[in-house]
Amino acid sequence: MVSKLKKDQRKSREDLLARLAKVGREHSDATVLFHATVARLLGLNATDYKTLGALDREGPMTAGDIAKHTGLATASVTNLVDRLEKKGYVRRISDPADRRRVVVAPAAEAVDRAERLLGSTRQSLTRLYEDYSESELAVIADFLSRNAERLRTETGKLGSNSGASRT
Repeated sequence: MVSKLKKDQRKSREDLLARLAKVGREHSDATVLFHATVARLLGLNATDYKTLGALDREGPMTAGDIAKHTGLATASVTNLVDRLEKKGYVRRISDPADRRRVVVAPAAEAVDRAERLLGSTRQSLTRLYEDYSESELAVIADFLSRNAERLRTETGKLGSNSGASRT
């Protein structure tokens, strides 16, 4: 009886892991398409849009910090910041801690524009959160945080293997 129970539990876990793999891919696809649409509506490419997201979450950053968050070379970051500044999304300001340094900060008007665009999305996400208990939300937050770190690590590995042959 015990071995049948373990076998059933193993099968149940296998089924759940298969479902997680499927819905994980669906979630990833929906997320990429959503953000691509938002970027397009804001007149940005994907990298520029994601950089704005990092600035929104982390606050003003140096070009070096932006390079770390995006994986871009510093020269590419300069071009990226030039594009965002030209479109009014960011501004270069003196670092309050060290006036010799320059940091990139999101422009308030641009943040407001993006917030208006994302208002409906934030509301629908809030409604979705209402379906879960605090402990379930804590598990979801833990998973998302750990998975984001895992993906950053895997991205770094892929980046370091960029010279490897592609088959």
